[in-house]
Formats: sequence, C-alpha cells, structure tokens
Amino acid sequence: MSEFDDGGKHRGPAHSSPYGLSRLAPSITLVDVAKEIERADEMIGAVTASKLEVIAEQIRQLQERARAILDDAKRDLELHRATCAFPRLVGKTYHLYEKATGALYWSMVSPDEWGGAPPHAFRGSFRLEGDQSWTRVDEDEGEGERVDAHAVLRQLRG
Repeated sequence: MSEFDDGGKHRGPAHSSPYGLSRLAPSITLVDVAKEIERADEMIGAVTASKLEVIAEQIRQLQERARAILDDAKRDLELHRATCAFPRLVGKTYHLYEKATGALYWSMVSPDEWGGAPPHAFRGSFRLEGDQSWTRVDEDEGEGERVDAHAVLRQLRG
C-alpha cells in the first residue's frame, strides 16, 4: 500500500511532505508556483546564453587560428617557389631578395655581408624547418642562439 492510496493524502514525516501540514505553514498558491517557474526560466536562459557566448568566442578564436594557419601555408608555398641555386638544408637560415621584375630568390648572403647594400630588395631572413615551413628570423638573432631540439633530446637521454 502506497502512502498516497488514501485519497492522495501524505502519510509520511512532515519534513517530506509536498505541502504544508500545519495551519502555520506558508500557503503555496498557483501564483507562487508560476513565479518560481518564471525565475527558473530566466536563470536557465541566462546560463544557456552565457555558455553559448563562451562557445561563440571559442569559434571566433578557432577561425582566427585557421586563417593564420592558411596564411602561413600560403607564405610557405610562395617561399618554396622562390628561385634557389643551391640545396636548402633544414635548420639553416637563408635570405630572400626580390629583383626589380618581382622575382624572388634565395641567397646565403645576408644584407650585412653585402656591406649593407644588397643588389636587390631584401625581403627577410628565414629558417627552413623540418616540416618544410619557414620561420622568419630577426636580423639580430644568430643561428647559434637557436635551440636545437635534437641536441636537447640527446642530452636528456644521457
């Protein structure tokens, strides 16, 4: 026999009753229930909107990152198509120049080694990475200052 078989009256302890059992208990009206539902709707709406704003910001950041990756890939493809009269080695820095015709070419000679007056417009120094991407190198950064990941791994292995 269930506790509600007796005409729907609660027969359990007073603290578990779904309604007030005392004349002093606050009355729960339909208006009170409607207000509680309205507050719950507002809270759920605010929480949902907040979560969706976080996701929208993450999407914007991912889109920016995707654009940057595509821009880097486009640049790397253009750099690989520049004329080069020598084999390019991973980890080495090369210097990019542009002829008056707009043709790009690689040189092992930096603008400083040209005495500050290279024969063509200097477009930057780049290091060829293992994944065939190019990393722009600041003029004041030397190749010796670069961290060699393979050397670090060898050192860690003992």
